[in-house]
Amino acid sequence: MRKDSLKFRFFPYILTTICYLLFLSGCATPPSTLPLKPKFSMPGVYHQVEKGQTLWRISKAYNVDLDEIVRINHIPDAASIEPGQSIFIPSAKQKKQQLFAEASPEDFAWPLKGRVIAGFGQTFNDMINKGINIQKVNDQDVLASRSGKVAFYNNNFESFGKTIIIDHGDGFSTVYARNSEVFVKTGDYVQKRAVIARIGSLGRDRNPYLHFEIRKGHIPQNPYFYLP
Repeated sequence: MRKDSLKFRFFPYILTTICYLLFLSGCATPPSTLPLKPKFSMPGVYHQVEKGQTLWRISKAYNVDLDEIVRINHIPDAASIEPGQSIFIPSAKQKKQQLFAEASPEDFAWPLKGRVIAGFGQTFNDMINKGINIQKVNDQDVLASRSGKVAFYNNNFESFGKTIIIDHGDGFSTVYARNSEVFVKTGDYVQKRAVIARIGSLGRDRNPYLHFEIRKGHIPQNPYFYLP
């Protein structure tokens, strides 16, 4: 029998085998997109992030400085953490399980229900954003992210318009800018989630949104590390 005749007879079987192997490779489980678990030789424990947890809450639970956790784990300044992500907590001796059941008064709350249109560190309107810009969904009410004293109010603060700064008494403060109405004054003590203003628009940018910052001292922090 001729060789090319044999090739012709076995060609369908070869083609079927190749298709079957390609099908199996297509059914393979894709690799996980979660960040790999970092490896460290120093004392500490690993914490797996659960839904609703923030770096701020985790740092308080383990009594380890948030900035140290960010530095050790090489977390980018503008990043957010995700459920399932493993974070190394330096110097911690054991995991804390009981401290995540309910919110603490020290936790930060979202000042507005809406969509983030510019994140921390992004360039927005030709400026580096030192907070986040939140566009309203329905309600225009701006809420105090934590309890504290109104340390600053300016009716027309540079490019931010009506601006409020609340001092939380522990080295942290929050900034609320681009308001159309303000319901507090300097010296007022406000409770967490109290209505303090309503958002508005400013100048040529007619898009109503809140510019919100969290500061440690005078240094802007990534709000995603603090907001659930």
